[in-house]
Amino acid sequence: MIRGRALVVFLGLALVLGLGAVRIADPFPVTALREIGFDILQRAAPRPAGDFPITVIDIDEPSLAELGQWPWPRNLLATMTERLAELGAAVVVFDILFAEPDRLSPARIADLPGLGEQLAANAISLPDNDAIFAKALSGVPSVIGFAVSADGPPLSAPPKSGVAISGTDPTSALSAISGAILPLPGLREAATGLGSISLDAFQSVGVVRQIPLIWTAGEKIYPTLALEALRVAQGDQTLIVNGEVNGGAYAESVRVGAFEVPTTPSGGMWLRFRPLPDELYVPAKDVLASDYTRLQDRIAGNIVLVGTSAAGLLDIRATPLGNNVPGVSIHVQVLEQILSATFLHRADWVTAIELLGFALIGIVLILAIPALPPLGSLLVGVLSVAAIGGVSFYAFVALNLLLDWTFVLVAAALVYLALILVQLFVADARKRQLRRAFGQYVSPQLLRQIEQSGAKLTLGGEVRDLTIMFADIRGFTELSERLGPADLVRLLNGLFGTLGSAITSASGTIDKFIGDAIMAFWNAPVDVADHAAMACRAALEMRVRLDGFNDQRGGPGGATPPIAIGMGLATGEALVGNLGLESRFDYSCVGDTVNVAARIEAISRTVGYDIVVAAKVRDEAPDFAFLPAGSLTLKGKSDPVQLFILVGDHGVAGTGWFVKFAEQFDVAIAALSKGEGVGEGGPAQKALQTSLNDCRAIAGKNQPRLTGFIDRIEGRQDDFIF
Repeated sequence: MIRGRALVVFLGLALVLGLGAVRIADPFPVTALREIGFDILQRAAPRPAGDFPITVIDIDEPSLAELGQWPWPRNLLATMTERLAELGAAVVVFDILFAEPDRLSPARIADLPGLGEQLAANAISLPDNDAIFAKALSGVPSVIGFAVSADGPPLSAPPKSGVAISGTDPTSALSAISGAILPLPGLREAATGLGSISLDAFQSVGVVRQIPLIWTAGEKIYPTLALEALRVAQGDQTLIVNGEVNGGAYAESVRVGAFEVPTTPSGGMWLRFRPLPDELYVPAKDVLASDYTRLQDRIAGNIVLVGTSAAGLLDIRATPLGNNVPGVSIHVQVLEQILSATFLHRADWVTAIELLGFALIGIVLILAIPALPPLGSLLVGVLSVAAIGGVSFYAFVALNLLLDWTFVLVAAALVYLALILVQLFVADARKRQLRRAFGQYVSPQLLRQIEQSGAKLTLGGEVRDLTIMFADIRGFTELSERLGPADLVRLLNGLFGTLGSAITSASGTIDKFIGDAIMAFWNAPVDVADHAAMACRAALEMRVRLDGFNDQRGGPGGATPPIAIGMGLATGEALVGNLGLESRFDYSCVGDTVNVAARIEAISRTVGYDIVVAAKVRDEAPDFAFLPAGSLTLKGKSDPVQLFILVGDHGVAGTGWFVKFAEQFDVAIAALSKGEGVGEGGPAQKALQTSLNDCRAIAGKNQPRLTGFIDRIEGRQDDFIF
């Protein structure tokens, strides 16, 4: 057991260290699983609802159906911008890339061959929609965007906002703009602000979980669209980027006007989503309708973002909440988090906390699983899972802290399953060892009890109250002379199999086969209730099976005479356990009770009966049919030992013949106890002789083997002390 537990602990520690190394390496499967875990937390506890001064002008399917396919003429967008300004928008933000001139602009006609000269000759100038739109942008606080693109040219336009750096310069750690697609120069110059409409540096179409708040192109820093919108809405001119104060070249936060926004080291922001209400969106067609003034309550003082939810315009993104949303709504989520100061955190030290938590749970599992039963191990595993989930959920909801519960959970589950498998392997190996040690010596039922009790196969023992049996073949020397070695071995194997099954069927344990003898005991290695009675029952069954064995061999007319055995039983304390070497040992017992049982078996020849027991066996199995055999002096014992012969079970004890036999035997014993032996001419000689003769007659009709016992008493009276 100790070795098995040491194996579990060793393998458990190795697995914990190995999984910890995997977490530090943080390969893609671990990262992907972590992000899925964060998504589950967001679905379980979305960001609380709130009332924010934000409105989205949605270029939706109904607007396209009414106003025509996209792109719309820029003069239409100019009208929309002017109306939003009229309605009191704090800032108008376009989540749309205006990288090419308006192909529907009348001014484009002048570019047609020959037409430009005619228009110039007649002093006719056509309106330029881009110029009209630029004028509208200049008349209101406005923000337009550029797109980060690896295939685009280097970003040449300067940022609209000033940038001040506090602390260490984090520029090298920020998301880099390798290339960009800019809006038209005239629109860029007319707008108040310029921000990135890209949600990541890789133009990914996967789930949006983070967004860069600030970007870098060379030494210049550019804000994302939402951050620029907030700056313009406040009328602020400068962004303050706070670097690590202790010398690390990474960002800690960004200040925009009155708002301090903590960032990831690369200047990003973890998004905590909430389902956005329908009231947030205003169809673009409503702004361009004749009754647009009815929208004033929804526009005045708000940050107004113009974007599209129409599926055909391909600006649909996936979120951790499991839904697909317009890209403009991602910028809304950023603005709401900043306005509500709801920020998710995942600092570098969180990884250390996760590793420490996993190590702690791993050690608990390593110590608990080998020491507890299966149900207890399962309970520890369930509690560990609950602790991981509970702590992670509390940290997310109450502290806005992102803990990687998935790695801790999966790694702890792997440790748990691995330890359980090792436990099963150890238990199976131990079960096989138990079966090898006891399978040939105990009954299958008792073997199952041994396996369930978890008897330890280690050197050492314990003092227990046992019933010991020795059974020996009578006349074995003569038998071995009659039979050849092969026949003798075959005979012994058959005989021991017959007698041994009677022992194991009665919950006995066969200690060993000693030449032509069998040693067995009861009440070890597991408790056996009424072990003295079970041993008596086994002895009687051995008698019956021996008769059947002799009948199968041909009985008195066979090649050899019938086999007879003598059995001796004693009950008392003995040391029982695994005795021998550490590498090779046997489960056995030693002690005075063992010696007494062996001596009783040897003296059964003197008694003249096949089953002789010590007095304590008779006391602990009072329902059986016993007869006193006097107090005989055993070899190695200074005082005589009171003995009894076992005639039969409780059924025999209640028969009429045994009751009558016992009565006559008591008369004879009473005479013998007074010293009035047979043939000595005493006054009770005739009564004694009559009693013995009556006993002999009763035995001859019911149990002939008792006649040998009567003959021994009659012939060797001095050996029996009553």
